[in-house]
Amino acid sequence: MKNFFSQLVKKEGFKSVLSSILCILAGILVGFIAMIILACLNERQSIGDAFYGLGILIAGPFASGTSAYIVSNLGNMIFYAGPLIMTGLSVAIAYKTGLFNIGAAGQFLMGTLASLSVALHINCEGNAFLGVIVWIVAVLFGMMAGMIWGAIPGFFKAVFNVNEVIVCIMTNWIAANIVSWAFKGMPELVNAGSGKSGYLITTESTFNGTPTLGLNKLFAGSYLDLGIILAIVLAIVVFILLTKTTFGYELRACGANKYGARCAGMSEKRNIILSMAIAGGLAAIGGALYYLNPGIEFKFDTAYSRLPDYGFNGIPVALLASNNPIGVIFVGLFIRYLNMGGTNLTSAGYNNYISDIIIALIIYFAGFSMLFKNIISKLLKKKEKQPTLAEKAAVPAEPAPAALPDNAPEEEKKEPVSDEKAQEGKEA
Repeated sequence: MKNFFSQLVKKEGFKSVLSSILCILAGILVGFIAMIILACLNERQSIGDAFYGLGILIAGPFASGTSAYIVSNLGNMIFYAGPLIMTGLSVAIAYKTGLFNIGAAGQFLMGTLASLSVALHINCEGNAFLGVIVWIVAVLFGMMAGMIWGAIPGFFKAVFNVNEVIVCIMTNWIAANIVSWAFKGMPELVNAGSGKSGYLITTESTFNGTPTLGLNKLFAGSYLDLGIILAIVLAIVVFILLTKTTFGYELRACGANKYGARCAGMSEKRNIILSMAIAGGLAAIGGALYYLNPGIEFKFDTAYSRLPDYGFNGIPVALLASNNPIGVIFVGLFIRYLNMGGTNLTSAGYNNYISDIIIALIIYFAGFSMLFKNIISKLLKKKEKQPTLAEKAAVPAEPAPAALPDNAPEEEKKEPVSDEKAQEGKEA
């Protein structure tokens, strides 16, 4: 068992997980200090409210309410984590190739545009099988739109060596304007009878939304559907792709040293374009899965003025997960867990923005994850160099020189001369 733990702490994965946990704890600690300061500045609050608020935040969806309310909150937490996992995967796979995909927001929107354009134009009432087929086609169209949109910054990076961040920012806002313009040209999709303005109809009216597989009954009152299962499966597929395939090895090799990869015969340009295309497709699937849910409405008329939060929140998810696809699943769920706890902070005298502050602090400390990882590595190396008490006791002591009798010649009583000293005497 001791050998198992000693081998475990040496693994890079263990160090990454531990550094991420330290980032989370540091963010929560600083956020708690902020809650104490706010309580001291507010006459209607006490320090006890800060401890109560921290408990609510840690409890997440289990903080308050009836059992039915808690079950509904838990289901919604899992549902909202799905798109976050997809955008986190999008950022992670690009980072493995040495690229920073800040364009997940635009890819998310393009996936929304393509998938809803297919699903909302085909009414599948009374034909459940056709509804599933249309849903699959809608997701595939959304994925292809995202792949094309992601390949654009990849192409400019590979061919013209234009920084992908600059191109991604431009494609984000171009996508936002295209989405608003495209749906304004489809008045038949506008939900005019709801009393709202600028919203599209949902897949509830076309009967081709994301299948629930009974999850909405298991978590009654929530939006939970097949999307979260698909997101987890895709995360596992991406992990296998990156770690167990030749193509994944080439992507990681290009990210580690593009010059070395080029000398090894790998196509650097092809890998850059494919990496960004895959990243775009993953983010687009997130948008498709989110808005194909029958209970989610899309406000298209203001899409040009505000990019979706999911696109940018995927960046800290990938950072906290150390760009590990499996880690992205747990981090995505954790971020949504904190958000659900934040909605109940009003009972402690705080608003729900406190949870956003704490999440922002965790994101800030995520930038120090490499620092934490290096500190852990140094501590482990230092511990390896220092022998334990048991090891010291196991080292045999050097035997003491035998005592000479009193009648021994004086030459034998003298200190023996080492070979080095003898050699020095000869040279002299």
